[in-house]
Formats: sequence, structure tokens, C-alpha cells
Amino acid sequence: MYDNMEKVKQNIIEEIKSGKLDPEHALSEITKAVCQCKIKDTVADITNNLICVNPESEATLLFFALAESYIDSLQNSSTSCLSCLNHSLKDASLESCGKSKRKNKGGSKKQDSYIPGLVKSVKRGACILWFRRDLRLKDNAALFDACENYDSVIPVFLWSPLEEGNLSTGGATKFWLENSLKSLRKSLRTSYSSTLIVRKCDNISMELVGLIRATNAKKVCWTALYEPEIKKRDDTIMTTLKKMCLDVQTYHSYLLYRPDKVQTEGVGLRGIGSVTHFLEACRLNSPGPIGDPLPKPGIIPIPSSWPSSDEIEDLGLYAPPRRKDGTLVDWAANFRQFWKFGEEGAHQNLENFLSEGIKNYEKESCRSDMPNTAIISPYLHFGEISSRSVLSAAMFTDLGKSPKFQRKLAWRDLAYWLYYIFPTMNSEPVRPPFKFQRWSKNKVSLRAWQKGDTGYPLVDAAMQQLWQVGWMNNYMRHVVASFLISYLHISWEEGFKWFQDTLVDADVAINAMMWQNGGFSGFDQWNFVMHPVDAALTCDPKGDYVRKWIPKLKDLPDEFIHQPWKCPPSILRRYGITLGVTYPNRIIVDLHEAREQSLRDVTLVRRKFAKGYIDKHTGNDIVPIPAKILLPVMGASKDHDLLDEESGRLLIPVITRKEFKYRMGNPEAKDNPYNAVLKGYVSRKRDEAIIWANQNDFTASTINEATLRAQRYSDKDTHNSSRRTHNKDRFSSV
Repeated sequence: MYDNMEKVKQNIIEEIKSGKLDPEHALSEITKAVCQCKIKDTVADITNNLICVNPESEATLLFFALAESYIDSLQNSSTSCLSCLNHSLKDASLESCGKSKRKNKGGSKKQDSYIPGLVKSVKRGACILWFRRDLRLKDNAALFDACENYDSVIPVFLWSPLEEGNLSTGGATKFWLENSLKSLRKSLRTSYSSTLIVRKCDNISMELVGLIRATNAKKVCWTALYEPEIKKRDDTIMTTLKKMCLDVQTYHSYLLYRPDKVQTEGVGLRGIGSVTHFLEACRLNSPGPIGDPLPKPGIIPIPSSWPSSDEIEDLGLYAPPRRKDGTLVDWAANFRQFWKFGEEGAHQNLENFLSEGIKNYEKESCRSDMPNTAIISPYLHFGEISSRSVLSAAMFTDLGKSPKFQRKLAWRDLAYWLYYIFPTMNSEPVRPPFKFQRWSKNKVSLRAWQKGDTGYPLVDAAMQQLWQVGWMNNYMRHVVASFLISYLHISWEEGFKWFQDTLVDADVAINAMMWQNGGFSGFDQWNFVMHPVDAALTCDPKGDYVRKWIPKLKDLPDEFIHQPWKCPPSILRRYGITLGVTYPNRIIVDLHEAREQSLRDVTLVRRKFAKGYIDKHTGNDIVPIPAKILLPVMGASKDHDLLDEESGRLLIPVITRKEFKYRMGNPEAKDNPYNAVLKGYVSRKRDEAIIWANQNDFTASTINEATLRAQRYSDKDTHNSSRRTHNKDRFSSV
């Protein structure tokens, strides 16, 4: 169309000045005529010429605003288009005022300030900031950029129960969300004289369109979420808004790594589902550094007039039931006492942990009777604190780094990555044969577990804590999940649904991953089972946790607090305890037999579907996944030998529990050398004392050496090698 670049620039400048070519078409003409590496310079030159003639003209301002977003989308450049054009604007403005750069006494260049208000005027109107699960002011990229680049920012929260669907979760998270929104609105009003517009609607896309028309907004931005249902809805909204010629932008700060950007190139697929495999994939294929947290914005520019807003209570998030006499049941009273909602509460909990709890986290994070955990999961879920802020604070704490704590953030990212790969993970078993596993339908047992009436104090205390404050630490989640699945034989789906309703940090991706792994059908089967009594020796050795959440047992001696059925009747009577009346009898007595039945059920499923679902070399389960889902994740190292041409599926080996593989080869064996039930311990100090004795005491070290020698000989027995891998393992590039 044009012979050379200079002619391109001169023609476009003249046509814009004369009104023959509008700025939007001007950018299109530049794209056709100029090579991409020169587009930015060309646009900057055109902007300079327009500004020198009339810096405040409508055509100049519109061209500048359009060029910013246009070049950003056209070129994935590390240099900010806005920064480039801002420098051009500064220089042109200085020249138009007859000013020039001068040197200071030290010889360095110093720039005079340019025309006051000119850069602000080219920010172009209002920006709607759509809050979702990023309810914070610090390290909020969407908020920070909106405040930097637009005349006014309109914070908005939209609630559509119809669109949330299954992801609307339960009462606990809705109660938390209501209080978090109140905290955010208060912070906006107190610190910035801004506010939060809240609306309840049936269609978020149409509600945004209405807000855009009411405010004449030029841009809509939000922080991306990654649940498949929500991402699909967000993509539709983005398409709708872009058709209106709006600037629409999403920011990625909910996780440390974007699920759609993590690839397995150079790592292979063996071990998928483990956090070690995930971290290695991130290390080798990371698109860039995580970066440092952003500060709070200095100011949040407010509009001349605000659109209408509902009250937060009108959203109907917390709806306490009514008694027959009409009074309300305030079931969340304990929640208010236990939690401090909002961004301030998030940072306070993190600071408390980093100043005290982290000292014992590496070895004693399991303790339920001590404050050794951060208690920040609900704040992370609702974005009241970012993963990046937590990681940054943990890396520079005075007490030293805690690799175990930092890996918890990786587990969170891993859950979303797996959910991205397997979008039905919240409703269907990842391992197809486990759809046919036998599960108990005993509703009485399920209800006893939900209410904390199992007769096992540790399990009941954890379920009582969950009901009263909506949270329990990670170790206790494993305890109650093991009891439901491995001892009561009730499906993981029931546990998933109950946690979604009662946890304040109920997260679909994390919950689905955790419950599927515990229920044997996930990407990474737990290689352990928590015994409801033995586990207490690890997490609550003196019974303080049980006493706190089950006060009726608080007077029992330490040796009986976790197994009151062994307590002499005279002691029970002394403290007013009657088993079966004041505290329930055990709903299951023979835990060993219950576990054996669970193993038989798993073995039956694996034997029935061995062909096509178990790798003959490793004994690991194989998960077939449609190639179109997983191939983008694999990157350039596409292992086409994994592709089953007949079905068009990728056959992926997944981590399989040792005792399951042993049972397949030894179905009649009475003893299993890979028994997954963990034995509890009273104190790490006891283990440390044994280690010291083995190293320093001659007799102890001799016995220890003989034991290790016998173990090495035993390991040569091929029947006991559950993780033996074939030399030509096609599933690994390592």
C-alpha cells in the first residue's frame, strides 16, 4: 500500500489531521505497511508529530490511547508500549513549551516536568475493575495498573448464583465472602475515599455492559480464575466486551504459575501428580520469574459520580435459617470470634506464623494442639493475600526459610494444573476402573462422621472444629479422610461435598485433588493411612486438642483421652461420662478388618480392569486422557509413543500405592510389608535420641548396622520391590 516507512508516517499524520482517517483505522494501516519490529517506533513518531501540532486534540488523545493497547496485543514485547509513548509525549511536550534538558552540577541529565495534567488526560476515562477472588489492595496487578493508567477506577463485585452453579460452594465460604467484601469496602472508603459497587444479577455479562454504559468506561479488567467452568464464562464475557471496542484485560496473580503455561518438556510424564514433578516442570518451562509483590496504589482515582449499588447484605450470601418461633439461628457466631476477615487479618496471621510457628513447622506442622501452621488458606482462596506475597515473606523471614511451607504453595498450583488437564476431576474418578469400586451407602455412618459422633475422639474433635469454625489443619484433614474412606468405606465424593459446604477455604481444585488422592482414584494415591488412635500420638499426644473441641471428655486421663472405651467404668462414672449416652460408642470396632476389606475392594477393581489400565512393567495404574487435552501441556517433548492410535488417547502412568501393587502379585498374603497405616509417635525427641544412640553408643550402633544389613538383603527379593521400574521405561525422559 505504501512504498516506504516515511511515506506511511506522513500520509497517516496528514489524514488524521484532516479527519479523513480515524485513529483506529490508522493503526490498521500501520500494521499492513510496516514490519513488526518497527511498528512501535513508527507509532511514537506519529504521536510526536500530532502532539507538536495540537497535544490536546481529540484525534491525538484517541490515537495515543488506542496505540497503547493495540501494540501491547500485537507484540508480546518486554518493553512497555505505554512507557515508550510516555517518553515521546514528555519530549514533545517540552519542545512545544520551548524547554530543553539541562545538566545539573554533577553532569547528569535532569528533565524538567512536562505539561501538567497532559499525561493524566491521555489516560482516557474510566476503568471498571471487576473484583472476584482478589479481594485485596496490596499486590493486586489489576488494581495497580488501573490506577496508573485511567482517570477513574470503579471497583465492582458482581454475584450471580445462577452462573456460579456448582462452584457456589456452601454456607461457610459464602459467609466468609460477605465479611471479606465488607472489609474491602471499608478499606477502600477509609484509605482512598473510594467504594465497592456490588450487584446481584442473573447475567454478569449483561450487568457489565450496563455498568459500562452508565459510567462510559473505556476499559474492563479483572484477575483471572482457572476453574474450567469459570474460564469458559470469562472467555465469553471478554468476547462480548471486545465487540464493543473496549479495552479488556485479565491479570494473572491468583497462583504463582498459570496452569495453561506449565509444560512437561524435559521432565517427561512419569510422576505426574506429584509436587516434585510439578516443580521440576515449572523450573524447566517457566515463562518468567514470579517477581516481587506490588505495593498498594498511592491513590485510587474516583469518578465524578458513582453508579448505583446494592448493599452487601442484599447479595444473600449469609442466610441463617429460622426456628419455628421465627428467630434466626446464627450458626456463624463462632466464626466471627475465631477469624479476622479481610486483608489485615491475612497479613496478621502470616506475620504471627513467621514470627513463631515457622520455628516448628518443618518437623511439627502436624500438631493439632499447637499453633504451628499459618492458618491463611481461606485468605489465599479469596485473594485477601496473594501467593506471591506469602512466598516473598516466607523466603525472607528472620527465622530462616521453610522449604516445606513454601512447597504448600506449589501444592496449590499443582491442584489447579491437574484440574486444567482433567476438567471433570471434581465429579469423576481420574482412574476409570475406580468408577466401579464398591462403596458403602450407610447413611447412618456418614451422618455420624459429619456430626463428629464416630466414637473416635480425634476424628470427632476434627469434625467439631470444622463445624464450629470452618477449618482444620492439613494433618487433621488426612485423618478424617482416611477414616471415611479406608475404615467406613464411604466414597470420597461424600467427603468432597461435605468439605465444600463446611470449609471456609473450600476450593474445588484443591478439594477434588485431595479427596481423589485419598479415595485411591486420583493422580497420586496417598501412600499412607491415618489410624484414628495412632495418629493422635503424633498430632495430639496429651489430648489438648480433643479436650478443646469435645469438652465432655476434658477430664479423662491422658492415657484414655483418645480411646475412652478402654477407660475403667469407675473413672468414666467419676467424670459423668456414659458411653453411648453422653459420648457415642464407636461406630466401627474392628479397624483392622475394615482396612482389610478396603484393600480387598481395591484389589478386586484393579484385577478386573488390569488389561489396559495397569502397566505391566511397573505395576502402576494407567490413566487414559484424550490427546487434545494433554498434548498442549506436554510442550515440544510430545511422547507420541504414549498415544494409543486406536482410541486417540494418551496412556499416562500415575503414582500407585505400594501395598496395592504388592496385593496384586500376592493376593493371599497375610502380611503386607508395605502396610500403609502410619504408626504414631509421642515426640520427635524420642526419635532423635535413638538416632544419637545409634551413632554414639557401640552396642546400639552394632545392632543398628545389623538391622540395616538384613534390610539390604531383604530388598534384593524381587517380590518386595514395589517401585521397581523397567529399564526401558517409556514413560520417563529422566
